[in-house]
Amino acid sequence: MTENEISYEIRGAIFDVYNNLGPGLLESAYEAALGFELGRRRLFYATQVPLPMQYETIHLDVAYRLDFLVEDKVIIELKSVEMLMNVHHKQIITYLKLSGLKLGLLVNFNTDDISKSIFRKVNGM
Repeated sequence: MTENEISYEIRGAIFDVYNNLGPGLLESAYEAALGFELGRRRLFYATQVPLPMQYETIHLDVAYRLDFLVEDKVIIELKSVEMLMNVHHKQIITYLKLSGLKLGLLVNFNTDDISKSIFRKVNGM
């Protein structure tokens, strides 16, 4: 599957989770439900994936973790906050650069309109 095909499936899973749970829960609740929905769609995923960092010539195993890595191609960064800040958008772009991946989705479940709270971020696509 391409990144775009995976993204389409992920968006469907996000809508299903939001329609079932609504806003106002902890991020961990959405993470568990989204994992269920991704599995239902037969997508391979991992949660809380460690993201090492290369700084100049040194490899650092720092405590960065991807909320989801789907099909080893797409990062999902989940939030459940009143308002996304600019730094949240930059965070996923940084994760894309560090990982070398091309596509990430930033999702804020604490919203009254989930369709306006899914942000597609690209790295060289």
